[in-house]
Amino acid sequence: MKNLIPIITLAMTFSCNNPKLNYPETHKADAVDTFYGVSIEDPYRWLEDDNSEETAQWVEAQNEVTFGYLNTLPGRDKIEKRLTELWNYPKSGTPFNISGRWFIFKNSGLQNQSVLYTMDSPDEEPTVLLNPNKLSNDGTVAFAGMDVSPDGRYMVYKIARSGSDWNEIFVKDLETGEMLDDHIEWVKFSGASCYGNGFFYSAYDAPEEGDELSVSNKGQKIYFHEYGTSQDDDELIFSNPERPGRMYSAEIDSRHKYLLITESESTSGNGLYIKKLGQENSPIVKIAEGFDSEYFPIEITDQKLLVNTNYEAPKYRVVAYDLRNPGAGNFTEVIPESENTLEGVSYCGNKLFAQYMENAKSKISIFTSGGEYVGVVELPGICSAGNVRGTYNGSTAFYSYESYNTPETVMKYNTETGESETFFQPEVTFNPADFVVRQEFYTSKDGTEVPMFIVHKKGVELNGDNPAMLYGYGGFNISLTPSYSTSVLYYLEQGGVYAVANLRGGGEYGEKWHKAGTKMKKQNVFDDFIAAAEYLIDTGYTNSDRLTIRGGSNGGLLVGAVTNQRPDLFKVALPAVGVMDMLRYHKFTIGYAWASDYGRSDDNKEMFEYLLGYSPLHSVKAQDYPAILATTADHDDRVVPAHTFKYISRVQEFNTGDLPTLVRIDVKAGHGSGKPTSKIIEEYADIYAFVFHHTGINVE
Repeated sequence: MKNLIPIITLAMTFSCNNPKLNYPETHKADAVDTFYGVSIEDPYRWLEDDNSEETAQWVEAQNEVTFGYLNTLPGRDKIEKRLTELWNYPKSGTPFNISGRWFIFKNSGLQNQSVLYTMDSPDEEPTVLLNPNKLSNDGTVAFAGMDVSPDGRYMVYKIARSGSDWNEIFVKDLETGEMLDDHIEWVKFSGASCYGNGFFYSAYDAPEEGDELSVSNKGQKIYFHEYGTSQDDDELIFSNPERPGRMYSAEIDSRHKYLLITESESTSGNGLYIKKLGQENSPIVKIAEGFDSEYFPIEITDQKLLVNTNYEAPKYRVVAYDLRNPGAGNFTEVIPESENTLEGVSYCGNKLFAQYMENAKSKISIFTSGGEYVGVVELPGICSAGNVRGTYNGSTAFYSYESYNTPETVMKYNTETGESETFFQPEVTFNPADFVVRQEFYTSKDGTEVPMFIVHKKGVELNGDNPAMLYGYGGFNISLTPSYSTSVLYYLEQGGVYAVANLRGGGEYGEKWHKAGTKMKKQNVFDDFIAAAEYLIDTGYTNSDRLTIRGGSNGGLLVGAVTNQRPDLFKVALPAVGVMDMLRYHKFTIGYAWASDYGRSDDNKEMFEYLLGYSPLHSVKAQDYPAILATTADHDDRVVPAHTFKYISRVQEFNTGDLPTLVRIDVKAGHGSGKPTSKIIEEYADIYAFVFHHTGINVE
């Protein structure tokens, strides 16, 4: 191991590339990959070792510079104070029913984790069932999912520590309130589905000590665990050792008669299997072939399995498989494909509630189980609606809606009369009517029309001098629909314009829209984002000196690539937990599953050259960069932090401009899920202090 002392010492030396900040000197090591005869140097590969003392010292040195800079910025304390005030209002999730019991998540305002409550009837006062805030001293243990045994006796629940994707499963006796000794480890990308005297779950073999957050996740298996026994004794239900890269999840239908197994090998497309429970040696029957299409089970009714699928229907439809003669391709159509994308379907009160996206806005249509159109659930304006949740034959159900200026509001719905009434409406310290939410369309480089939501205070003049923030994602069939964010509301309060572009690669217009932003068409995503920024400037919303771009995960890749391609177009770039090394991403944790969107450097020479051309790490060059604040976390085992570590090292090396290029590395945090409220507020206070300083916003 090299001498570690110079890393800290050089953090205090003068950097010729940026006279305003003294970055740590990140040493280079010999590391080379050869692709199709082309040698690619990777001098910062040593930062991939998340267990080394050398990497730990580098993280400490970078954070010393970053927080030293952020703590000097004007107004940061005011920002944190106002964010805390805005965050401090009671919040409620949508009630849901499992095994005859109702549950609901609530947060009194600033609790780090929402608390799970239960009640016999949704009209009763709920009682606390599980408070995750008591599972750790700092709020970094999060609730990650649950199920309840059919007899209502046991609650099986998952937790995640420090933001990791790894889950642990525990069991609570709901009659006595006591915890069982059951403890399941190495669970990831899995539910917990109760049946009989135990539950089904998916897990991996225990990784080698020290490799937990970076090792490639292979060999997932489905097990059945019996209450009161050791994990070592769990029964193996399903595995495929010949295909270790495939993932398997198990769920039970609401009547607890069938086991449904989903098989996938990427982030899109899956196979579907079914097994009749309660029948000895019943076979596991393949219902749908993977992996070109998606099959999402909805419910089993009248001996038919209802499935939401995009098989021969790019915008999805509902089909029914006859369980008396199950088999791949043996289905009938229930709800045909429409002009709008069918985002999700739920079954409540013997009706199908189909949630459509109409230009990225929610619309809920109602059908009988046989597909006869009944009507709609009325929604207010531009918003996103949560799936209708209830019981398959009950008359009481719930749904929620939200928008950029409206926090989540929960509605109670009568499935017999079709009437809705407000169940929970948050009381906030701002007036939603003070803000404008609109949708506009702009033209991308190749002539494609792309929608974009734009939000701002009433009275904003289109004089080209407003601060603006542009957010994007553009991948994995994920749709960006209107949603409420306290941090965004604060930005709007300060006079900012907030824009969300519905880029290709997402799912807003179905599978064709998704495919138009994948693999050899990934540049379309970047072009759409660049065109969105140009539209905001050309129409007078902002200018390049006041524009911030932001995105996380695949969106962090987006921001990194676009910043390299058009550094003149933005003043601030905020890449969060980004996929930055497009040549090696598939070598870590679950990265190999992203190849359906990205392609891989070892696919062929053409794919390698295409990835190399836009890879944020590899396309950094000597030029003036905007102010960059990259963010990541030490427990991110989805997109490992080495992506950001290597990327920011290269930007600091090549930046010829005077604006800061910093990395903020959170500790005891992961990809974002389950992050405690206190950490979220701290992070946004830092981000906004950085953004406001560089885009000319005076904190009020």
